Amino acid sequence: MPSEEALTATTLWAAATHLQTIWQHAPRLAVTGPGKRCGKSRLLEVLHESVHEPLITISASAAAIFRSIGEANPPTLLVDEVDTIFGSAKVAEKNEEMRGLLNAGHQRNRPTLRVSGPNHEVVKFPTFAMAALAGIGDLPDTIMDRSVVIRMRRRNSGERISFWRYGRDDLRVQELRERLAAWMDSVREEAIALEPKLPVEDRAADTWEPLISVADLAGGRWPLMARTACTAMTDYESGRDEDGGLKVRILTDIRQAFTGEGDPPVLRTSRLLDILNKDPEAPWAEHSPSGLTPRGLQILLRDYGISSGNRRFPDGNQAKGFTRVQFTDAWTRYCPPEPAAAQAPAEPGA
Repeated sequence: MPSEEALTATTLWAAATHLQTIWQHAPRLAVTGPGKRCGKSRLLEVLHESVHEPLITISASAAAIFRSIGEANPPTLLVDEVDTIFGSAKVAEKNEEMRGLLNAGHQRNRPTLRVSGPNHEVVKFPTFAMAALAGIGDLPDTIMDRSVVIRMRRRNSGERISFWRYGRDDLRVQELRERLAAWMDSVREEAIALEPKLPVEDRAADTWEPLISVADLAGGRWPLMARTACTAMTDYESGRDEDGGLKVRILTDIRQAFTGEGDPPVLRTSRLLDILNKDPEAPWAEHSPSGLTPRGLQILLRDYGISSGNRRFPDGNQAKGFTRVQFTDAWTRYCPPEPAAAQAPAEPGA
């Protein structure tokens, strides 16, 4: 496991599957790694022996999966080699239905509708089920945003492990699963009434609430361990999206550019691009063969409703530029408070 926080989160996630019928949200466990032999598939094998009603697959259609999910007692989905489904834009486009299923299944009462039978009747298929998804590279941003992310890494030559052996270790984990399931069933009513205090908000709170609830039910050191893992892991994932975090990074770098220029009310587009492209620690010079261009900047800012316009500057000239006021709302909503904006969060356990 990459860190103590990741081990804590995975343990709590596995435990939470045994009460998933009471949770309002079904957190995904995104098990990712930069390449092969990082332990992703092995982790799924261990989870297969520890979670509630595992349903493991490598290649399955969305239709097959949502027909396998029951409303009263859904299985725990375990999908290996998920990069074969979402590994490239072209492949992901063909599997958009799968992404929709995984997104919808994060929240209760989000069924998928299909026309079925000779009378072409509309049938509701439930989607709510906890799921662990393992593969190379990040999953689509909408799935990562609904996941507890476990970033596996390859073991180096100096790290010693105990090898997993079927007929021995799987039997031990199965015994633990039975004990865990019995305990979870004994605290079901308490779990239903529980309203844990969470160190995160919004979708992160939805995702982590089942895990922290399990920790609070367990007591002892678990509540602190769970909240420490939640804070460290969500901080690390903050700002990582389909563009590699660029849509948030551009906001923080533009804020630094305005600060470096003395916080003027307006800044020329040409001057802003010059600052961004000359920053040796920023990715903008390699954004395209010409660095970050006006068009590239416009695309990155489009989702925030920010665009350049003709501005009048103190010297009386007009040119394309941005006002500081255009960014203040986005800075408040999406950027960490200064001075932390210039500091990348440390990887959990590093």
